[in-house]
Amino acid sequence: MRGRALSWEVFPFSFREFLDHKKISIPKNIPTKKRLLIQKTFEEYWQTGGFPEVMELDKHLRTKIHQEYFHAVLFKDLVERYDISHPKAVKDLAHRLMDNAASLFTVNSLTGYLKSLGHKAPKQAVSNYLTWFEDAYFMFTVRLYDASLARSNANPKKIYCIDHSMVKSISSGILTNSGHLLENLVFTALRRVSSEIFYYKTNTGHEVDFITKLPDGSQYLVQAYETINDPKTREREINALSTAMSELNLVTGVVVTRNEERSIEVPAGIIRVVPAWKFLLSLQDSNHPL
Repeated sequence: MRGRALSWEVFPFSFREFLDHKKISIPKNIPTKKRLLIQKTFEEYWQTGGFPEVMELDKHLRTKIHQEYFHAVLFKDLVERYDISHPKAVKDLAHRLMDNAASLFTVNSLTGYLKSLGHKAPKQAVSNYLTWFEDAYFMFTVRLYDASLARSNANPKKIYCIDHSMVKSISSGILTNSGHLLENLVFTALRRVSSEIFYYKTNTGHEVDFITKLPDGSQYLVQAYETINDPKTREREINALSTAMSELNLVTGVVVTRNEERSIEVPAGIIRVVPAWKFLLSLQDSNHPL
């Protein structure tokens, strides 16, 4: 059978799979009562994440199981598999990345951090660790969107975990906030339908969290932000997305929030502000979201 194997990517439960597990159906036109149930179930998904084993468990047990997963990945999928001679460096690096989920990093900064802890891990070793994290479907790196691969690789990258709730269980909580968790949740939703995910920087230096190439070949811009009720926040996030739309000749963009929903007209087209639960369902329904 050599050369005839099929590979399938398997992720923790998506929100739709979480609803299926709860035996909650999604009609095409969602009535108010069902909508409230879906929103309530999303809050549960927000707390527990998508690993089936931790569902229905209290926070203490959920955290403990997430931590067991963390150590199993580090020592079985990485240290044992690649015969890593400095397992403590890998563990410290993983904790550092979890503390900085949805944030920018460079290999140089991570190498310097490990050096400050007394580890003798060269840049190439750190680069290898990052690749192995991704091979284990544990953490993922996202590059800058650029036509030049060299420029893309030279810029800082962003890091995301396979499950947003796992971040809460592993990180110290000092640097990670709910905004980072929402961005991580949006990333994993996009990653289920596409492996071509980048962050975008406009010519004026504003950042958009994600630009994704969808299965149908179209490009899709997504900004993740907990709330844009504050006028200054709204202006900043909408301007960044609107500018990116103009530069890329795209007529739609999406801002994913926790609860807000509206449409905003901009010179380039329309920006849809949508609650996370609706974004997750629309993405998984058709592979071509709102």
